Amino acid sequence: MAPSQMYDKDEKVLCFHHEMLYEAKVLDVRQEDKNDKKSGFQYLVHYKGWKNTWDDWVAQDRLRKFTEENLELAKNLKKEIDRVNQMARGGGKSAPTKSRKGAGSARPSEERGTPQQMAGKKRVRDADTERIDEWRDKPQIRLPFPDILKSILVDDWENVTWLNQMVPLPSKYPVSELLDSYREFQEPNVVPGTTNAVVLDELTQGIREYFNLALGRILLYKQERRQYLEWRKRIMDKNDPIHRDGEKSFYQIYGAEHFLRLLTMMPELAAQTNLDTQSINRLREELINMLMWLAQKPTISKYFSTPYVQNSYLEEHERNGPNKHEPATASNDS
Repeated sequence: MAPSQMYDKDEKVLCFHHEMLYEAKVLDVRQEDKNDKKSGFQYLVHYKGWKNTWDDWVAQDRLRKFTEENLELAKNLKKEIDRVNQMARGGGKSAPTKSRKGAGSARPSEERGTPQQMAGKKRVRDADTERIDEWRDKPQIRLPFPDILKSILVDDWENVTWLNQMVPLPSKYPVSELLDSYREFQEPNVVPGTTNAVVLDELTQGIREYFNLALGRILLYKQERRQYLEWRKRIMDKNDPIHRDGEKSFYQIYGAEHFLRLLTMMPELAAQTNLDTQSINRLREELINMLMWLAQKPTISKYFSTPYVQNSYLEEHERNGPNKHEPATASNDS
């Protein structure tokens, strides 16, 4: 099926330039291959306030409609990227966290040590600095999270670790369905067989695999451990009723709450790969697109609407135990 033209000549739009969205105007429209009616569309855009030398032909997936919602997303992207850049220059401080009962810090006198201890710490710091420098040399992904998604993450943390609640399973809208919906959302912008189509396929499939591998290792709070182990047992039992419509996996059981936790860790996971700079940049663009889609009100209303329930897996002493806010650590049963 031939792709549809989504933007018209002289239309005001928002256009991605690297990871930022800028106001622009469509000057002209053409097909990528004039001899192939099934090829996608390209748009000649002029960025508002920029010199004409910056005018550029861009693919359809670089553009967004000029709406209040997308303007808010553009604003949030700029704010988050400015914050990340300030932190990278060493001139910023991380945002303060709300003080929680039982989450105290050491007194200044307790943070000091003997000269021998301090010398040992210096050697450790020097070694750590070398490792950090090596890590910084790798291509990085900076993902600006819209404020609404940050708020969801905070609420999720509080529900699980402080209110003794959990996400009911299986999710009404599992990760598999969420990724299928995202593909449908992106398909009008992607021409089959192109690099963008391949990246979209690889991203959605790769996230499914990443989710299965990461869930038991880094995506759970310790309060969710028993729930996870029960569902792990059921998934491994091929005679369990959950498999009657086909074999199930974690990404078909867990939903958007745990998926969002995975996205927060994608920069760190990507830094551990051997992807080159070009591949990292393309991955970043697609992940930003995904975050923007997740931050839309219809998406939030559908995928983040399931009420939490009381965590029936916790023992009474665990409900008021110390260090409730700590995530679960990896174990052999992951």
